[in-house]
Amino acid sequence: MDKELVTMRNQIMLFVLFLLMTSKVTTADFVTTSTTDVPSTTPVTTSTTDVPSTTPGPLYPFGAGDTVSSRSDDGSSPPIILEQPFVYFGKPYQQIYVNHNGHLTFNEAFASYKPYRFPAFSSRDLIAPFWTDLDNRWNGTISYQQYSSGSVLQQATQDINQYFPNLGFSVNWVFVATWDKVAYYNNFGTEITFQVVLIAGGQSSFILMNYGEIAPTTQDIQAGYDTVNSIHYFSIPGSFESNDTTFSNTSNVNVAGRWAFQTNATTSTTDVPSTTPAPTSDEPFPVDDFCIDSIFCKGQGLTGSVYMLSTFSILVFLTILNN
Repeated sequence: MDKELVTMRNQIMLFVLFLLMTSKVTTADFVTTSTTDVPSTTPVTTSTTDVPSTTPGPLYPFGAGDTVSSRSDDGSSPPIILEQPFVYFGKPYQQIYVNHNGHLTFNEAFASYKPYRFPAFSSRDLIAPFWTDLDNRWNGTISYQQYSSGSVLQQATQDINQYFPNLGFSVNWVFVATWDKVAYYNNFGTEITFQVVLIAGGQSSFILMNYGEIAPTTQDIQAGYDTVNSIHYFSIPGSFESNDTTFSNTSNVNVAGRWAFQTNATTSTTDVPSTTPAPTSDEPFPVDDFCIDSIFCKGQGLTGSVYMLSTFSILVFLTILNN
């Protein structure tokens, strides 16, 4: 190898190292940006007081004191009378159903095991943390509990004020529904754990969708929420895709396995933590021109432009070395 090639190789190595070093600085600007009612992306340290040591990942406490739903395929809980109304995009609801196939409804139980895509423009308000064909007859527990005092309210208050730092929000009611190690239909032994948390205080309301271990499947999955006529809706990335296990790793609040939404809003511009909502959906974060995969870009703390530029430089460097 002559001196000119050696010099060129050394220059390229220095350039690649420079890009990798500066990318850490560049991405920090995107991770820490926060505006009015926009959630901070700093991971929250949740309270562990009275929280069972077996509670995994971002899940809220569950088990002790929960009401356990029946073991039935395509089943639902009976109507659950809420201790206070939950405002869902302008509508105050006083009851809710926990449907076994991974969704909540308000007016009636909903046995559907085959998800439809959001927006559906249907006549139903629906909250779907993980809508697919589930079966808890042989393994897994579906349970729920309401809270009006205690450490769960403290944890919820801390979380919401972390994600929406300018609200000065105070929680006075929390509802937690948990699917713990439930199986997919006709695939007993698989285990899926996830949770939906409804949080209310005054006229404000929020939803957290928390994900534990998610077993892979070939079934269709829809995660997110939809309203009557889809005036408000959001589909979590990974829905109706083959990468369903990514739900445990992605987030719109930089807490792996957690998605947060404000649901008391009556206009689609303030539904979710975002300064640039999409025109037809409640998009939780912007994507730059170079970022093709928004899950990767936000979830990994990198912008697409920095990632792709660094990747391109490394490929060029490797090609020269091979030659």
